[in-house]
Amino acid sequence: MLKGKKIVLGITGSIAAYKACLIIRGLIKQGAEVQVVITPAGKEFITPITLSALTHKPVISEFFSQRDGTWNSHVDIGLWADAMLVAPATASTIGKMAHGVADNMLITTYLSMKAPVFIAPAMDLDMYAHPSTQANLRTLQEYGNHIIEPQSGFLASGLEGKGRMEEPDVIVEALSRFFDHQAATPATQPAPNQRPSTLASQHILITAGPTYEKIDPVRFIGNYSSGKMGFALAEECAARGAEVTLVAGPVSLKCSERIRRIDVESCEEMYQAAVEAWKKSDAAILCAAVADFRPETQADHKIKREKDDLVIRLKPTHDIAAELGRMKHDRQKLVGFALETNDEERNAQHKLEKKNLDFIVLNSLRNEGTCFRTDENQIKIISREGERTYDKKPKTEVAKDIIDALEALF
Repeated sequence: MLKGKKIVLGITGSIAAYKACLIIRGLIKQGAEVQVVITPAGKEFITPITLSALTHKPVISEFFSQRDGTWNSHVDIGLWADAMLVAPATASTIGKMAHGVADNMLITTYLSMKAPVFIAPAMDLDMYAHPSTQANLRTLQEYGNHIIEPQSGFLASGLEGKGRMEEPDVIVEALSRFFDHQAATPATQPAPNQRPSTLASQHILITAGPTYEKIDPVRFIGNYSSGKMGFALAEECAARGAEVTLVAGPVSLKCSERIRRIDVESCEEMYQAAVEAWKKSDAAILCAAVADFRPETQADHKIKREKDDLVIRLKPTHDIAAELGRMKHDRQKLVGFALETNDEERNAQHKLEKKNLDFIVLNSLRNEGTCFRTDENQIKIISREGERTYDKKPKTEVAKDIIDALEALF
């Protein structure tokens, strides 16, 4: 909940500005105190008197009050706030925030802000997809800002639904989860002699579970993955303060609300979701058991038993690890998994090099009671510097070992 929290709401010149009223209502309903800072362009879409009536506070737009010349101190606002939310955030404002162009009250307030900043982009798809906008968003994330945007609905382009502002109730819930997590996670205030997690505020992508590749409307090619290892990794990253995006195949597991979850079924869907999320991630852990092949054709009706045999031609699926490895820049860290049945270390080492991974987690079906559909695992972590073998233990504990290794990379 947001009871007692002081929120600065920045409103910019977007057609979505009217939704700011719903955001204000949601914040106040949860007990927050809201101060609106609006750009001159924002006032073209929604009137300050409407916003003031909702917040019971004068709306700040200019450096000096037109009525009596009082100076609005952006420094004082930055010290007052527990969080700043810019919603809607236009491409222009995002660019100014990324490059420190302090030409209005909202940007100067942002530059003086001592509290966490949340940004909800709002623009058309072409503007959102433009390389300059994407670069500005990445810059803002590198500065520690939190980007709130729709996370589902991936087309072949991976951008369906992108650009539009996330729904007001989702935005309010994102802030609420952030403060709930802060209150519940001791790692945010480490004890003496305890170092803070290097994953705090880092964006971590995790894939988990199997993929189902359809043969017809009722049959598929899949595997035995339960998703338990991937979900344990997601929870461990979130517990250390990371912002986690979990791309989950068809599993029955649930995750905590602080994790951003994207549900998919096929390799193609997982590929599109992972590639899109990777663009804004600091690290990725590819734990999912993704199908290497899928049927060349998919029947649009249930295939009947009409002959003594049935031939299904298969074709390769997208190699998610290879694509993310190709896209990886110097600051990103990429961790893969390998489940082998023979020549385990050699195959894992080959995958490490070929897919540009920082390290790889090796599983083995020869270790009884581990891997698929179990609560325990036994792993070996292989990197270019060497390898380390771990004892068999619960997957929640294995997750800690893996995340310790990831933290060491930052």
